[in-house]
Amino acid sequence: MLSKSRVKYIQSLGQKKFRETEAVFIAEGPKLMKELLEEKSADVKEIYALKEWIDDNLHIVGNTSVTEISEADLEKISHLTTPNKVLAILNQFDNGKLPSAKGKVTLVLENLQDPGNLGTIIRIADWFGVVQIVCSTDTVDVYNPKVVQSTMGSIARVKVFYTGLPEWLTSQKGTSVFTATLKGKDVTTVSKISEGIVIIGNESKGISAELLNLADVKITIPQIGKAESLNAAVAAGIILSHLLT
Repeated sequence: MLSKSRVKYIQSLGQKKFRETEAVFIAEGPKLMKELLEEKSADVKEIYALKEWIDDNLHIVGNTSVTEISEADLEKISHLTTPNKVLAILNQFDNGKLPSAKGKVTLVLENLQDPGNLGTIIRIADWFGVVQIVCSTDTVDVYNPKVVQSTMGSIARVKVFYTGLPEWLTSQKGTSVFTATLKGKDVTTVSKISEGIVIIGNESKGISAELLNLADVKITIPQIGKAESLNAAVAAGIILSHLLT
């Protein structure tokens, strides 16, 4: 049985301020844990799991501390609606200094608020080989448990940074900036890119006027039906599919 203090500590990691203080985050579920344990960049500190999961996975945990717990304990510490066999505490990634956009395709996210959207966009970036995402400081925290869960392990392969976007964008001289808008150039007619910055805006407000003014090319996904807008992650996937493949 886990001590009350340990349960309280793990529960506290659902809050950003405690994650930042400890420089850790949590991940849950067999599939996500397998992905993270197999990635050299992921630093797994502690694992709390049911005996069933430990028996099946002891060969891949290496020297990581593993604590067998009951289903009742897992329910207490889990941030999932349905707890799933295993929870781990990991050190946050050391992604280094802010990246340059030169020679790469970089996703830029402004004021995204939905954890599922951010997690899915990280997974989409991983699918298309985009290795870096730069977020505004008011975008949801990448270590939010729902974000981590939605990445399905891609959080270990895509570097995510937070900064003031206008300043960072203006420092990226010579790299084309594409913004996703409702009125712009048909993305299906835009030439493929191997370098560029692609900006996705807030789920309801879109991209701010300040960032729109920094755009070289405003692009849009052709609309056939009557939907008011597209989900941010869906839009990111469609745009990257046309620009990169």
